Amino acid sequence: MIIIYHNQSKITEVVAAKPIDFSKEINRCMVAALLDFAQRFNDEILVWCHESEKDNLNVAAIQTLFHHKKLLFSYHPSSDNYFGNELGYIEDSPYINVPKAAKYPTWQMSSHVGAIHASVLKACKKDLNEKDAFDYFLNSLARRAMSFGLFCYSEPQLLLNSIKSKPANKSNLYELFKFTKQHYRARWILLLFLNLLLFEKRFPLLPFLAAIFYKKRNFNSKPLDAISLQSNKKIIDKGTMDVLIPTIGRKTYLFDVLKNLASQTHLPVNVIIVEQNPEESSKTELDFIQTEPWPFKIKHHFTHQSGVCNARNIGLKLIESEFTFFADDDLVFENNLLEKAMEAFQTTGNEVFLIACHLKTQKIEAQLPKQFPVFGAGHAFVKSSCLAGISFNMGFEFGFGEDADFGMQLRCKGFDVLYISTSTILHLKAPMGGFRTKPVLRWQTDEILPKPSPTVMLYRLFYDTKEQLLSYKITLFFKNLDKSFFRNPIKYLKVFRQKWDRSIFWANELSKK
Repeated sequence: MIIIYHNQSKITEVVAAKPIDFSKEINRCMVAALLDFAQRFNDEILVWCHESEKDNLNVAAIQTLFHHKKLLFSYHPSSDNYFGNELGYIEDSPYINVPKAAKYPTWQMSSHVGAIHASVLKACKKDLNEKDAFDYFLNSLARRAMSFGLFCYSEPQLLLNSIKSKPANKSNLYELFKFTKQHYRARWILLLFLNLLLFEKRFPLLPFLAAIFYKKRNFNSKPLDAISLQSNKKIIDKGTMDVLIPTIGRKTYLFDVLKNLASQTHLPVNVIIVEQNPEESSKTELDFIQTEPWPFKIKHHFTHQSGVCNARNIGLKLIESEFTFFADDDLVFENNLLEKAMEAFQTTGNEVFLIACHLKTQKIEAQLPKQFPVFGAGHAFVKSSCLAGISFNMGFEFGFGEDADFGMQLRCKGFDVLYISTSTILHLKAPMGGFRTKPVLRWQTDEILPKPSPTVMLYRLFYDTKEQLLSYKITLFFKNLDKSFFRNPIKYLKVFRQKWDRSIFWANELSKK
């Protein structure tokens, strides 16, 4: 491990376990020195720390954090980040609104304190620019490499005490527009300009014009791919697994799923089935639970209350095993799915991941494990200890967003969501059962129907920054433009605002559930 202390742009001190003379490195540019060190010390962890945090650096924790090489950590105790709140105008992902209390996946990096394995920096060197300012350099690296299997986190364990001392280094609008042009589609500099004009009454014409002349930065992932991903973290103890399946009116499909599970090379201990039928006089139709021999215990719960949120919450209380497979009732998968899932837990050292899921008309392109911005409760594997204290929010029942909300609850507790495509799951999208009825939602009788859906708005009110919500609003406006806008734009704008306001109203009502 090599620790580089700096005063923001220049090195002030270098400390290493080995007796190496670093006196010539003092006052060197941080970015150039990091890239140089990556070449010279290929098997070391490179740590950077602002000189004001020297006594606060948690050196003992860093070695433990690097349970494999493809990791990038940084941290600043401040609620601010380098690019500021304006970043929400250009990216609609869970990586923008970063809570600082626990480890959180994000490409937003800080020069304040951080660490990366030298081999990763060396692998990415050809796509990096040593003339970048230090914070810009780190954010540019993470923003591109995160999509190709570099795991990037805000990690409070880097400091012994997360006391807000030195303010976060901040970019200016020129840098923000430049970053947007270099790392997003070109149209986003126009949308950034428009958002700043509409919502902040700013007119950043010069930063906008300057950004036009920058080229998009590319990233060659092959050198990074060549670094093996093999975690040394002990994540598996007993290796037991439960499967949680909510079902309604899909007897034949569910039977096939159970047969699929019965043929697994790594058998589940319990299969938890939460069967729903809203007809008051109904009884279970799943006779095969009793009549067929199964190599696992089936925990069957029958309820007249329909709704996947309620069903999964019932199932959460019945979980006993070390790991949980969240499954839909109409999936098809290979007989080594659970075995390969256990291998993925050990290889990545991560507690939550999604298995690539596809329809019959789709084909999965194999990729290395990577961080993923969404969560799907029909094809997810989770270490069961992560589920303590969380549940599916009933405000999302019969709407959209319960999966995404559950994933965000996991992230906010410090558990990242990965995407694994070494195995695949076919989702049949089976037709609904005959007794399955579409519920009448409370807002469907409104004179002005809400738009977007109140459950979509509920998720955004929970997790978006103000800027992300406003950017979503303007994007929604453009996506729904039709001929009526040109016939009567004033009326169109009025109705759009009314629909938006009703969506917020109903989202607030749903949040009370």
